[in-house]
Amino acid sequence: MFPLQLVVFPGEPLNLHIFEPRYRQLIEECEEEGITFGIPAYINGKVMDVGTEVELVSVEKRYPSGESDVKTRGLGAFRINQFYRKAPDKLYAGADVERLPHDGGLGDVTQNITILELVEDLFALLNIEKEVPGNPAEFRTFDLAHHVGFSLQQEYQFLCIPTEEARQQYMREHLEKMLPMVREMENLRKRAQMNGHFKNIIPPNF
Repeated sequence: MFPLQLVVFPGEPLNLHIFEPRYRQLIEECEEEGITFGIPAYINGKVMDVGTEVELVSVEKRYPSGESDVKTRGLGAFRINQFYRKAPDKLYAGADVERLPHDGGLGDVTQNITILELVEDLFALLNIEKEVPGNPAEFRTFDLAHHVGFSLQQEYQFLCIPTEEARQQYMREHLEKMLPMVREMENLRKRAQMNGHFKNIIPPNF
């Protein structure tokens, strides 16, 4: 186990800088033995029950100190039945886990079209220069889950949702709720910028 204050989604690439002795040991064993490891989210001082199984893709750089930069990739979700602060005869933590069925399907294309339109609106309002997936038929909600304004707790809840259709619904409802608030904040920002300027306002015609 490699608890972190973040949520990793299945299929997500994750780059890590490894420096603690316990995780240096873990990565060495992943490299030598081909084992995987788990990243459960650490939220509000607690290791959460659901995490993501992760595979080591490559060791990109090794430092004389023993530290390293590695590339990893999320595989699928698991639930922790029992967490151990130290695995037997290891420096790192361990756990008894069960893999969770996670639907890797594409979901409903029409829902994807709506979600991507909402994300485009969000990025435009926030002046975010990030490319939105272009093909709704190949889009998975996990692809944008870090970029739609979820809190860490919401990202964790999103990871726990077992089907793509339910994740689509969760993401769509979140965007539909958040966009009006973002628009209002943008209007407030523009009004604040206008303070002190001469205003050409057309009065109502009674």
